[in-house]
Amino acid sequence: MASTTRKDESEEGVEFIHEDDGRITARDTESGVASYGETKAEALRMLAEALELHEEGGEPVDDADLREFGLDPDDEGDDTMPKFIQ
Repeated sequence: MASTTRKDESEEGVEFIHEDDGRITARDTESGVASYGETKAEALRMLAEALELHEEGGEPVDDADLREFGLDPDDEGDDTMPKFIQ
């Protein structure tokens, strides 16, 4: 079972979640953005990158990017939830 280390939710900061598989998730308590790593330091580095992208520091994905990844930009997806969520 995962365990959590956190501050008062009303404060800004980072919450660390120690996952069952040994990874550590770092979650920004203000935005809810999260990322993970093998160590707290790696999780924080990955979180910093995710926050930058979340705050529009990255490049937008366009139709050409989707095609490059083998995705159809016109495909609206399937509304059924994955089995692990059901």
